[in-house]
Amino acid sequence: MRFLLLPLLGLSLLGCQSTQQANVEDKLQPLLPIPFTEPMQPNPRAQIEVARYSELLNSAELTRNQRAELYHIRGKLYDSLGLAQLAQIDFNRALKLRPDLAETYNFIGIHHTLRQEFSEAYESFGSVLELDESYEYAYLNRGIALYYGGRKEIAVTDFERFLSSSPEDAYRMLWLYIAHSSVDPITAQAQLKANSQQLNHEAWSTQIVQFYLNEISEEQFLDGIAVGVKTQKEYAERLCEAYFYIAKRHLSTGSYVKAAEYFRLTLATNVYEFVEHKYAKLELRLLREALLKASAS
Repeated sequence: MRFLLLPLLGLSLLGCQSTQQANVEDKLQPLLPIPFTEPMQPNPRAQIEVARYSELLNSAELTRNQRAELYHIRGKLYDSLGLAQLAQIDFNRALKLRPDLAETYNFIGIHHTLRQEFSEAYESFGSVLELDESYEYAYLNRGIALYYGGRKEIAVTDFERFLSSSPEDAYRMLWLYIAHSSVDPITAQAQLKANSQQLNHEAWSTQIVQFYLNEISEEQFLDGIAVGVKTQKEYAERLCEAYFYIAKRHLSTGSYVKAAEYFRLTLATNVYEFVEHKYAKLELRLLREALLKASAS
């Protein structure tokens, strides 16, 4: 999903690079005829919870552990609302009060990865596993950090460990494939095919794997996104995932315009909690950097 040719949003280039950046932006404008929905709106309940926990944190009667727990909870709420900087502040406050909060280190590690602070990310996920070796999502998130940090062979090991905990999970298969295909595409495709035998065909995510295996076309995949959807929220979440994995597929084949459009569409869903949304912005930044570098050479 995230290769050497990734991201566009969030990069501010100055001076002589500004013209190059404008040219790159012009090349990444075509819109695709794809399904869309209204962006998710900030969760009112989460906003009320933020206010409630903020009031509680003003209490002088809280113990050190209670205050740490509240900072952690409020940090997760900020993160779910897309307020990454405020989330980071609360997670750091929580760890200062209680340096044994494994889940907090996990969130800190994700934020380091998004800022391309890979050494710090590896350290954070290592802390998670030192505190709680059963915290399986640390393997996913460390694998992602290793993947974006250019250590793809090691990332494959973490993704294999993550998949082994739930071998029928399509998303775990996909992350393993994404990392593995950047090292050995042929073996990765064969492995994905073998792993797909474990899929739960009642789950909509199975279609993503079928798309990657060329068992269904992109058009068929897009047409199937809305099937069985019961709420607008569920539809937005599916689109967030679908856009991202389609973008990664186009990126791997050198279709950078389509990849950029799909990454932008991923961001437009506002499904902030999802891994796919979090890393779409990084993908765009990396893609922009790669295209600028190519145009300058």
